[in-house]
Amino acid sequence: MKAIHQRRLLPGLETSDHNGRVNKKMRYSSLPSSSIMKEYCLSIDLAKSSLSAVNACRKRIVPVVKSQSCSDCDTGPYEVNGISTQKNEYHLDGTEDGIEVIRVFFFPSKFVRGPASVLHPGNVRNELIILALPAIIGQAIDPLAQLMETAYIGGLGPVELASAGVSVSIFNIISKLFNVPLLSITTSFVAEDISKYVTGQSISGRGLQEENFKDKQVTSEMVERLRLPSVSTALLLAAAIGTIEAVALFLGAGLFLNMMGVPLASPMRYPSELFLSLRALGAPAVVVSLAVQGVFRGFKDTKTPLLCVGLGNLSAVFLLPVLVYSFQLGVTGAAIATIASQYITAFLLLWSLGKRAVILPPKIEDLQFGGYIKSGGLLLGRTLSVLVTMTLGTSMAARQGPLAMAAHQICLQVWLAVSLLSDALALSAQALIASSFAKCDYNRVKEITHYVLKTGLFIGIALAGVLFASFGNLAELFTKDAGVLQIVRTGVLFVSASQPINALAFIFDGLHYGVSDFSYSACSMMMVGALSSLFLLYAPSIFGLAGVWSGLTLFMSLRMAAGFLRLYWKTGPWWFLQQEIPKSEPQYDSVTMVPAEDDEVEYANVLAVD
Repeated sequence: MKAIHQRRLLPGLETSDHNGRVNKKMRYSSLPSSSIMKEYCLSIDLAKSSLSAVNACRKRIVPVVKSQSCSDCDTGPYEVNGISTQKNEYHLDGTEDGIEVIRVFFFPSKFVRGPASVLHPGNVRNELIILALPAIIGQAIDPLAQLMETAYIGGLGPVELASAGVSVSIFNIISKLFNVPLLSITTSFVAEDISKYVTGQSISGRGLQEENFKDKQVTSEMVERLRLPSVSTALLLAAAIGTIEAVALFLGAGLFLNMMGVPLASPMRYPSELFLSLRALGAPAVVVSLAVQGVFRGFKDTKTPLLCVGLGNLSAVFLLPVLVYSFQLGVTGAAIATIASQYITAFLLLWSLGKRAVILPPKIEDLQFGGYIKSGGLLLGRTLSVLVTMTLGTSMAARQGPLAMAAHQICLQVWLAVSLLSDALALSAQALIASSFAKCDYNRVKEITHYVLKTGLFIGIALAGVLFASFGNLAELFTKDAGVLQIVRTGVLFVSASQPINALAFIFDGLHYGVSDFSYSACSMMMVGALSSLFLLYAPSIFGLAGVWSGLTLFMSLRMAAGFLRLYWKTGPWWFLQQEIPKSEPQYDSVTMVPAEDDEVEYANVLAVD
């Protein structure tokens, strides 16, 4: 303890008796983040354990304020060099297990840095499994919900089914164009802010400003909820984008139907326009839900969104038959049921997020609109390029005749459905890489990158084998028409052989999003889309439907190649892959267990008051 006093780590700390009771009260004036408190507690316990002459002092307990970020990083007592350090909870009533709580002044800008290994990242494989499995199920829920809605509408008649199909296609195109960029950006930005918060780094730009509790009463809400500008910015942008989408779809329903080739004289016109106008009212809930899911992915939590989305869609299971058939509302009832489930999902997600983070922005100037708009604009062009290429492929397939179009649709749906597995893996990799990259933990980024690529290649090869063996029987679930099935069987090679390519292409997207390399992702996709579109314009006229499938395979192959080449650019964000990054550990004083270089580390200034 003498060494601690000499280094002014705990000036004024009174001697305690053998039970660890402190003789003088001390008061918190300014409270830092819990990770700083935990590292401080670890440093003190290690220092005390090295002094054999004062064994009685080892029982002294320095309370640690528990917060959400602390529980995310450490789930219990931790041990260093065989010395267990119990994580204690600070009770606001001023007592802890009969011991008067020490109250001290803490200055967040000056603190003792414990060993760098205090925050241990988990095993890459385990983290990927924990993140990817709920993500796979969550991504499958929305298509299943749309299939259920289609089934109920199909019972009303072919006109209603066709009307709903056209309207849903328009809604999905508009939603995907604007919502996917926001989702991808939110995941990366929130993961970066969380990492910087946990490690106690100073954050600028779109980072986190550490909250100052000086002269304020500490409440459980202050301690447990994170204040991240990236979260507030994402939610405000989501609300604005959702409102704009709703107004555009509601007022421009007729214009969009004209663009889709549904004339005024068509029997589908009125039900399509009514259905699209009603579904437009759910656009704000859809965009906000996706933004919140991106926030939770940044938290490395895919279970909570799965639960909320599942409960929201479960409500549609009960509402659809009641409104469509019991109340005989038809297409209108189906739209109302879907809208209700969307708002239920949004409410559950916001309610869950409110327990972990501050939703409303602390200050307007803390928001990160610049970063979101810049990156979002780039990804908007990227998403538009993907939509144009895929739509062009469908258009060229339709020119081959109804049988060829039906076969193409079956192949395309299976092709996209099995890609959900790779896409979920890519989303999980994005969250892990963004977290480690923000902490400049390049060795861990390397480990994640190599493991995810190997896993993606294995999954792609496995899917290729399964589809090649079973695709003929699988196609019979969609149609019994012999002519369509014959054409479908010729597409087995397209669907199965392209799976390894698809898997790696999706994973490369997640990797580049993880390091916030949005500009390269957008520009490369635009070039890839342009080349693939040129091929699709001419190849089908020569090779027929095989030309369409070849064009889509070329599209995914070029995406994969662009992602692969970026990893070997020495001037890009992946420069560290070409170098061996040494694992450096700080040197600590043998007595005080603080870094030996005083001029490189700022220490805590702890003052005692009567």
